[in-house]
Amino acid sequence: MNTLWSPVKVGKLSLNHRLAMAPMTRSRAKPDGTPGDSAPEYYAQRASLGLLIAEGTQPSEDGQGYTTTPGIYTDAHVKGWKKVTEAVHKAGGHLYIQVMHAGRISHPDNTPHHRQPVAPSAISADQPMFTPTGMQKTPEPRALTTAEVKQTVKDFAYAARRAIEAGADGVEIHGANGYLIQQFLAPNANTRSDEYGGSIENRARFALEVAAAVAVEIGADRTGIRLSPLGNSGGLDEGQEAPQLYRYLVAELNKLNLAYLHILHTGNEDLLRDLRAAWKHPLLVNRPGAPREALARDVKEGLAELVPVGKLALANPDLVIRLKNGAPLNEPNPASFFGGTEAGYTDYPVLAA
Repeated sequence: MNTLWSPVKVGKLSLNHRLAMAPMTRSRAKPDGTPGDSAPEYYAQRASLGLLIAEGTQPSEDGQGYTTTPGIYTDAHVKGWKKVTEAVHKAGGHLYIQVMHAGRISHPDNTPHHRQPVAPSAISADQPMFTPTGMQKTPEPRALTTAEVKQTVKDFAYAARRAIEAGADGVEIHGANGYLIQQFLAPNANTRSDEYGGSIENRARFALEVAAAVAVEIGADRTGIRLSPLGNSGGLDEGQEAPQLYRYLVAELNKLNLAYLHILHTGNEDLLRDLRAAWKHPLLVNRPGAPREALARDVKEGLAELVPVGKLALANPDLVIRLKNGAPLNEPNPASFFGGTEAGYTDYPVLAA
C-alpha cells in the first residue's frame, strides 16, 4: 500500500514522498511582474515539500488580474524566476511555475496597460476586487475574437518556454478557480457562437488546445494542469452538463500523456472517482482545509498520487519534518497572505535543529 512517505515518479521528477506545495497567490512581485526579492528565500524554505507549484503567473499583459502578481513573458521575468529556481534546486526541491490568465477576473487599474479585461464573452463576473485605489467591481470584459483566442493559446506556450528558460522543472496550466480557461467551460461566462462556444466539445476546446500547445513546446512530461470541477469561483456556474463536460475534458487530456492532473476538489466524490478512473497518469488532489490526520487518505485509497497542501505549507516551511514527527503546526496569519513584507512570508518559525 502506498503511504504519504513512499516515493513516486511524476513526469520527469522522482519524488521522495507524496506531499506537494499547492499554488498560492502572495502578491509580492515587483510592479513590472518580476518576482520579489524575497521570493527565492520563500520558495527555498519549503523545498522539502518536493514539488513546489508556484503562484499564478501571467503569460501576457492581458493575463494579469491582480496587483503585484508575477509574470513569465519578459527577459526581466525570466531573470527573476531564475533566482527562484536556482534557490529551490540548491535546497533540494523542484519548481513548477503555474501559468495563469485571469480573464475577466481583472481590473484595468491592476494591469500594466490599463485596458479592459478580456474573456470568452462580454459578461462581467461582478466580483469585488482589490485595486491600488481600493475595492472595485470587476468591469465588463471585452470578448476575445477567434483569432485572439488562438493567440492566447500561443501566449501560454510561449510563457511555458520562458519558464523552462528560467530553470523551472515544468509548468502547471491554471484551468481552475474561475479564471480564463474555466470561463470558457462555463455557459454563464461563455456564450460564443464560434468553435469555442456552445457544445461541451467546443467549450472544452480552449483548455485542450492550451494543454496540447504547452506539451508540444516543453514536453508533456513537464506539463501539468489544474482543474476545479463544479467550482463556482469568480461567479461561474458550469451548469447541469458540468459532470459530463469534465468527464469528456479529462478523458481527452489523458490522451496527451501530461505529467499530472491537479484537481482542486469541490465536494463531488462520485465525479472525483470518475475522473480518477479516466486519468491514467499521476493525479494530485487538493482538499482545501484538510486536517493533518486526513492528508494520507487519498494516497492510501489510490485516489491520488500526490497531496498538494496550501496554508499548511505557507505557515510551516518545515511541514514534512513536523508531520513526520507529530510536531505542533504554526497557524497561518490571513492578514499577511497578500502583499506586504517578509512578515507572514519568510518569517514563519521552523523547529529547532
